[in-house]
Amino acid sequence: MIPLLQDKVIVLSGVGPGLGRSLGEAAAMMGADLVLVSRTEKRLEKMAEVVRSHGRRALVCPTDITDEDSRQRLVEATLAEFGKVDCLINNAFGIPPMDPISTLELEGLRAANETNVFAPLRLSALFADALAEAKGSIIMLNSCVVYSSQPEYSGYKLSKGTLQHLASSLATELGPRGIRVNSVAPSYIYEDVNKAYFDWLASESGRTHEEVYAEKAEPTDLKRLASPEEVAQAALFLASDLASAVTGQMLNVDCGEFHAR
Repeated sequence: MIPLLQDKVIVLSGVGPGLGRSLGEAAAMMGADLVLVSRTEKRLEKMAEVVRSHGRRALVCPTDITDEDSRQRLVEATLAEFGKVDCLINNAFGIPPMDPISTLELEGLRAANETNVFAPLRLSALFADALAEAKGSIIMLNSCVVYSSQPEYSGYKLSKGTLQHLASSLATELGPRGIRVNSVAPSYIYEDVNKAYFDWLASESGRTHEEVYAEKAEPTDLKRLASPEEVAQAALFLASDLASAVTGQMLNVDCGEFHAR
């Protein structure tokens, strides 16, 4: 893989299966060192092994990104270990109940927004000085749910739509300090969680997994769904020097599902 991120330090929140793992591995393959962030230390250690297998350094930082003291400790540990930060990737997310928004309890919406909006805001603010020194960037993992009007997605759309506006505002605010802020919006990513979801949809409707996949892929121009590796590579382009003049943008990685026609 091309070393687009050679010797850059990337803080990756939301390390887990699927996209989180693909982001971490692809970044390491592109030459980056990683600060790995989630609540589960065992999961982080497994990801660290992957990063180190590609000859890069990995710092394991079990963190509750919804807690301010925990966020502060993350920043301190990162700078103590690496002395700089080139990119912050806000990948962690929470999904509220899949019901019409007027029927949802506010507590469920608050919990999703703590993870999807307030945590990225505070992490971006806390890392801003280090990012300014490095002329670095912030990447928000958003979702094509922002283009959906289906009632069951409305609670999730609320937080992801807010995250889109947050990224735009931060791009304007932090731009004079040399910090770029961009977003990536995947649609369905064909990874383990969605594969299991498609299995469930198939069993509920008396169809095969392949028929459900075809239904989800039909609205796309490419007639297929993106892999986590493809989404990760698109996101990491925005972390690279090739995107040095790109800020305030949201890049759809959806095989052509959502665009002006």
